Order: sequence, then C-alpha cells, then structure tokens
Amino acid sequence: MKKEEIEAKIEALEAEMAGADFWLDKVKAQAVVKEHRELKASLIAGAGGQYDAGDAVMTLFAGAGGDDAEDFARMLFEMYQKFATRRGFEVYLIHQNENNHGGYRNLTFEMRGEKAYGTLKGESGVHRLVRLSPFNAKSLRHTSFALVEVIPKLEKGGAVVIDEKDLKIEFTRSSGPGGQNVNKRETAVRVVHLPTNLSAHSESERSQERNRETAIQILRGKLYKRQEEEREKKEQGMYISKTADIEWGNQIRSYVLHPYKLVKDHKRDIETRDAEGVLNGEIELFL
Repeated sequence: MKKEEIEAKIEALEAEMAGADFWLDKVKAQAVVKEHRELKASLIAGAGGQYDAGDAVMTLFAGAGGDDAEDFARMLFEMYQKFATRRGFEVYLIHQNENNHGGYRNLTFEMRGEKAYGTLKGESGVHRLVRLSPFNAKSLRHTSFALVEVIPKLEKGGAVVIDEKDLKIEFTRSSGPGGQNVNKRETAVRVVHLPTNLSAHSESERSQERNRETAIQILRGKLYKRQEEEREKKEQGMYISKTADIEWGNQIRSYVLHPYKLVKDHKRDIETRDAEGVLNGEIELFL
C-alpha cells in the first residue's frame, strides 16, 4: 500500500478502536490491534528508510576491558575499513582518541558510498570479543566490549533543526595528524546538545568553522536517530532504555577467537566459524 493508503487505514482502525463496544469481541479486537500495530510499524520503517541511500557516520567506543577493549575498537575499525574496500565505499576519519598501544578509546569516521547507511545501520550496538589477551603477561583468556554507533549523514536543513542556544561548543587542539599549523591552533571542536547531552567531535578539518559544521552535522544525525528510535518504541508500545553499559548481556554480536573460533550475531541468530574472514571485512552475512 502507498503511504496515503496506510495512513487512511490506520485512521479507520483507530476510529474503530475508539468505539465503546470495541472490546466486546476480544478475538476481533486483538486482530484489529495487531493490524494497527503492524501498519504503524510499516509507516515508521518507510519514514526511517529515507536516508538509507546516503552516507553513514560511524563511531566506535571502547567499553569494558581496558587495553583489550581499546584494541578491539581498532580491530572493528580495520574490519569496517576492509569491508569498505570490498564494497567500494570510502572511509573518511573525523575524530580519533588513540591510546599508547595503537588502540582507540573512541573514533568517528564517515562511510561514504551508495546505500552506506542502509547497509550498515544494523551494526549499531554492543560487540563482544573473546580471545587470549596480548596485553596480559600470562596470555589469559579475556573478554572485552566495544559499542558501534551508526547514524545517517544529514545535510543542512531537513528533518532535524537545532536551536543554537541549546548548544555548548568547546574548542581544543587537534590530536591527529595535520602538521604544525593544525596542532598549534585550537581547531578541534566538540559540540554538546544540552537538552539531550548528546555530543559530537570533529578535528579532521583545518579550521574551527569547518570542524564546527561537521560536528553539528554529526549531532543532527544523532538527534535524528534518537527521535526515530523513541518514536518507533512508542508506536510499538515498547519502552526499552538505550543501552547504557557496554558490557555483558547487551551484545548484538560476539567474536570468539579462543578456545574456538566463532562469530555469532545474536540479533539475527546467524553464526560462522570463519572469524578471520569476518575481521577481514567479510561481514555481508550479518548485514
């Protein structure tokens, strides 16, 4: 059905549900409620899919696990880089917070290519790694976690409008490469949306203004995704809080490298023993 037809059907069902005798026939009533819920979900899916054809902005956060977790964030970044090469996407680094071991506390990058957001939006969530720790002298088995956040890249205007008075803007020195001129000046920008406490960071550009624009653009994508998630949960009658802890029980995918090799996607109940292939960018199975 077309969008207009779905909306008309939803309106008719809601009028029926408002009737005083609606619940007299419980079997029929439950069928109507189920149809209403499914139509609402399809309408939401159609509206959340409007950015699927565009670019994605991805952020990786190291979670529980110390150096291992930060190294896991590096492994995931390399996995997505290799996937991008396979798919013909381009990766553009926006911000990185690197440790002394080559791992990342967090990093943000653009995935540029046709249908990049639609392809990768399902990667959002907690990822879990089990392996022999290279940071432990006894090489003990270690579990670490990282959070993957995927948002659409939004251009100026459009679905999300931000009031400037709701923003807190901080300027810092760039921590990444870029030469002496970049590092001497405070070109890196962090933008915080005060009502939601969502934030975005950019240091890839050579001027404060360009970094400010990039950070606000990322923030708009985060706000858009938050709004869509909240709307979908309300429409479906679900009030599940956003994952707050990057740790046990919240993972959407597990990468086990010891004592056996297995990658299991818990959302889709799909698994493969080719862990090496997955970490080399062969993630199409899960997308």
